[in-house]
Amino acid sequence: MQVPLWFALAVVGCVGVKFLRPPWWLVAVLLLGGFLLADSILAPVINTAIK
Repeated sequence: MQVPLWFALAVVGCVGVKFLRPPWWLVAVLLLGGFLLADSILAPVINTAIK
């Protein structure tokens, strides 16, 4: 069974928000920050660090 990555991340995120109850502003800042970093000049550096 293959699950799309975006769906798996959405499920893990929803479960994390439900059980850990972080403030919504923190969730928004992390999502926006991740989106902006993925499109920045630091993306190749982050990619090599993760792999």
